[in-house]
Amino acid sequence: MPTDSFSLADGAYRPDPESEITLLLDGFFAHLAAGLALSPATVELIKARHSALEAGDRYLVTDEPSRHNLRLTLALVAAHEVLRSSVPRDELLAAIEVAFVEPFAEDVRAGTRAMLDAAPDPFTAMVEMSKNREEHAFGPTFTFDRTADDDRRYLLDVRKCFYHDVLASHGVAELTPAMCAFDASWIDAIDEERDGFRFDRPTTIGFGGDHCPFHFRRTR
Repeated sequence: MPTDSFSLADGAYRPDPESEITLLLDGFFAHLAAGLALSPATVELIKARHSALEAGDRYLVTDEPSRHNLRLTLALVAAHEVLRSSVPRDELLAAIEVAFVEPFAEDVRAGTRAMLDAAPDPFTAMVEMSKNREEHAFGPTFTFDRTADDDRRYLLDVRKCFYHDVLASHGVAELTPAMCAFDASWIDAIDEERDGFRFDRPTTIGFGGDHCPFHFRRTR
């Protein structure tokens, strides 16, 4: 049964990167170990490499959001570096994505759905959550372009993605789609007929686009 690990359901969500990233990393390492039947020693190698990568990339940290986002992104890099010699490429990419997305997918989906159901205006609630995360969970290492922001539309384009930049700097940009996939957890909670708005994200930087559109439009 899903729990509201990220306090989404009450409609007063405010990002807590320290605790949220710790939850995500614990879930990632545990799920990866189970999915690939990794030995405890191999998991410790991944965690040790993760710590070393964090130390090496510390210069990329410019604020609290970037510190936590770097920590999260480098977990995927560490897993890839340690396992790429023993796990076939496609299998490894799939395993990393599943381990990153699945541990809290149902929790995020259920929490988002509960938040939308409780909101007097689901469109406004979702836009407020997006703006909250832009400021407190992402920060200036991401570049956001709001091409429309009114009572009918919230059209946000991500022009620069810190996750992708970090992955590309380590030669593993092919891991970016795994991070994009995490968003499906909350995207799938949106019900256009029920909520009166739709969400569109036809591409992302991770899939070769020059930006990531996060577009919310009222439909009634």
